[in-house]
Amino acid sequence: MGFKCGIVGLPNVGKSTLFNALTQTASAQAANYPFCTIEPNVGDVAVPEPRLLKLAAIAGSKEILPAKMNFVDIAGLVEGASKGEGLGNKFLATIRETDAIAYVLRCFDDDDITHVSGKVDPLADLETVETELMLADLESLEKRKAGLEKKAKSGDKEAKALIPLIDLALAELTEGRPARFAKVAKDDEKAWRGLQLLTTKPVLFIANVGEDDAATGNAYSEVVTKRAAEEGAEAVVISARIEAELAMLANEEREEYLEELGLHEAGLDRLIHTGYKLLDLVTYFTVGPKEARAWTIHEGWTAPQAAGVIHGDFEKGFIRAETIAFDDFVAHNGEAGAKEAGKMRAEGKEYIVHDGDVMHFRFNV
Repeated sequence: MGFKCGIVGLPNVGKSTLFNALTQTASAQAANYPFCTIEPNVGDVAVPEPRLLKLAAIAGSKEILPAKMNFVDIAGLVEGASKGEGLGNKFLATIRETDAIAYVLRCFDDDDITHVSGKVDPLADLETVETELMLADLESLEKRKAGLEKKAKSGDKEAKALIPLIDLALAELTEGRPARFAKVAKDDEKAWRGLQLLTTKPVLFIANVGEDDAATGNAYSEVVTKRAAEEGAEAVVISARIEAELAMLANEEREEYLEELGLHEAGLDRLIHTGYKLLDLVTYFTVGPKEARAWTIHEGWTAPQAAGVIHGDFEKGFIRAETIAFDDFVAHNGEAGAKEAGKMRAEGKEYIVHDGDVMHFRFNV
């Protein structure tokens, strides 16, 4: 499994520049006019994982296969998108297919790049885009509620159960708040997710700053970071232009350039780590002479669920998981040493996989 994140924002905020940097391609046309991204661009990005490299070196793995994250560059939304303005309807449908939404917010001044509203105001940009998503959810829920009420009158149990959840979402939306602020009972969480609302998706804010502000941020990005904290959301300060330059450099040159800029790591790395945190994702590894591979799962998943990410048969016929903690694998120089030191554990169906576990699954179909 991976993490599918929609990159969303108004025109000319740096979405396509960031996407190009993320995927190290120029497949998303970056141009200084609205709607330059006509089709949603999709790119897979390798998840930076130093632990995987260390495991591969110890095991002498011939191939290294990192986990992947999936980014979708969605064309700039404008006011009225929920009513089909610009290219709204098509892109709202694309957002619906993502796991999370990254709002790219312009936090830089540049007279050469036209802002669609004529001024730089990241929170106003956020409210414009989020309002369109809320309006789309409102319209969707109102239509759905009318049909469910008819079914409920005829005794349909599922319809009766869904109507209170729709009312819960409508209560937030009519007050001008995204539906993610609704307090949902634990027993209703699955049905709530089934509503597939745009404004219940986890969000992170990307404050796109100028090159000179990449290390420290600026007054615009401070406002964005404060807003994220108030909402319990995540925020990352990135210079899309710097990320585009970094994408063209070799590893050694990248490190030197980052050091010159006073940055500890690339914005891409911070964005991915923030995405993992946002969706409660963790990584486990499979390691051998042929390949070392990183696998992404949700925190709290059991060993059989983790095995199912590799192949459904692994989950169906799960017997046990031979497990070594990352630190133990490294400390004892691989599987044989860890096993000899008593650090390999045989875990059963109830075992909750930990971040960094090195696993080998036994199964029978």
